[in-house]
Amino acid sequence: MMGLPFSMHSKVMEAATANNNPTVIWLHFQECTGCSESLLRSGHPTISTLILDIISLDYHETLMAGSGAQAEESLRHSMAANHGKYILVVEGAIPTAAKGIYCKVGGKTAMESLAEAAAGAALIIAIGSCASYGGIQAVSPNPTGAVGVRDLVKNKPIINLPGCPPSPHNFLSTVLYYLTLKRLPELDTLGRPKFAYGRRIHEHCERRPHFDAGRFAQAYGDAGHAQGYCLYKLGCKGPATYANCSVQRFNDVGVWPVSIGHPCIGCTEPGILFQLPIAAKVQIHEPTPFDSYAPVDLKVKGKGADPLTTGLLGLAAGAALGAGVMLAKNLPDAQGEPHKTRKPKDEKAKSA
Repeated sequence: MMGLPFSMHSKVMEAATANNNPTVIWLHFQECTGCSESLLRSGHPTISTLILDIISLDYHETLMAGSGAQAEESLRHSMAANHGKYILVVEGAIPTAAKGIYCKVGGKTAMESLAEAAAGAALIIAIGSCASYGGIQAVSPNPTGAVGVRDLVKNKPIINLPGCPPSPHNFLSTVLYYLTLKRLPELDTLGRPKFAYGRRIHEHCERRPHFDAGRFAQAYGDAGHAQGYCLYKLGCKGPATYANCSVQRFNDVGVWPVSIGHPCIGCTEPGILFQLPIAAKVQIHEPTPFDSYAPVDLKVKGKGADPLTTGLLGLAAGAALGAGVMLAKNLPDAQGEPHKTRKPKDEKAKSA
């Protein structure tokens, strides 16, 4: 899943079981906590294995037992003791309007908390589309001035793991990759790991054969929808969305939105999520097969197309193409003169 050769499995195992768990500080800002909720439901590994055996989760406002002054003291102590070494995870957008007053934790604005925690971080992971791009809070008119982490922090390595929510496996794999190789995975132009966001969902969708054959559900609950036809006409954004949902899936039971009949909403893409209505179709090239292809249910007098019919159609197409070539040769050139065709040198060549 991390894009590593199989021969690396022993090194990944060593990194996962080593007793040098990196400190992780997890901050919450403008969000619904759906990213953390998704992680809590991961089974490989479980959340207990993650925070006790793989990482040391020192601060997480939802999961930690402490609160108030105790929690803030724990945060300050962890940041000081692990300065320059801890992984900072940010969940949620950061409001910047009115000096950031729209989100405050422990008496500090989200902008102040992010700046302070980012200063001592070795790596920042923006988990979810809110922390990556601003999410639903950043939708026009964006009254709170919500932005993603990369819009504010410029001097630290940042990995975006967008999704609403993102796959917990992408977070776990990113952490393991960093622990194993001591470097960031290859990222795309949006700061996303290519091993998880390098290909379109559409390329591995189980409904892709229906798309290629021109079979689409026209409405929820119709015959095509019941038979698992492509959901593009219902607004599926899969052809324009980069993620591994159709391969990795969710909840350790092999499901994802499209598999249960709901179109992909493009939640990993900043120009799609919350920017386009769910029912709106994304613009793609040739959403149905090329017009010259025979439809999959071609019938001739109640029967399937026979070889003779197919041959005659091909012959007619070839004749039309040949006529077009000859017409082009006789069209006037730029100077208004007809194109001259070369005459055969002898009668034998002419007859040939």
